[in-house]
Amino acid sequence: MKAHNRLPRRFYARPTEEVARDLLGKELVHVDEGVERRARIVEVEAYVGAHDLAAHSSKGITPRTAVMYGPPGHAYVYLIYGMHHCMNIVTEPEGNGAAVLIRALEPLANIEGNTKGPGLLCRALGIDRGLNGHDLLSDDFYVAAPVREETFSIAVRPRIGVAYAGEWADAPLRFYIEGNAFISKK
Repeated sequence: MKAHNRLPRRFYARPTEEVARDLLGKELVHVDEGVERRARIVEVEAYVGAHDLAAHSSKGITPRTAVMYGPPGHAYVYLIYGMHHCMNIVTEPEGNGAAVLIRALEPLANIEGNTKGPGLLCRALGIDRGLNGHDLLSDDFYVAAPVREETFSIAVRPRIGVAYAGEWADAPLRFYIEGNAFISKK
């Protein structure tokens, strides 16, 4: 697949929930040391801005969260538990603090290891904090439209691991391809 299939900036500069749903079925591509790793996005979670108490941006702009505030179409990569990287895609116009967490991928090319979970997929694709702030319109790390779009049903559930977020804990902002074998949790 060539980088010319990558999604344009306007794809990301829309409401986060729409972007989250539309990312399903798209392909995440990371070219690392000449090897193109490619996987289909099958599960995501939307973090809709600073008013969303489950979003990192709810604490305001910090050195860690500054990337979330824009511009759209950049990677927000952070470390959790001191050992696992997680990758988000910044959405909406600058200043909103919104992003979509990539939760699970279906391997397509040159991927070894488990991709059923945000930390595992980052390890399998070689994604780390060195890619934080990376423009996803680049030639080495991007999201692309598949050559052939497939039809599927989208399941909608509450996000995982955000019990601390009050009323936002039950918000139906987790989306995945119904029946896909690579989702992180049923």
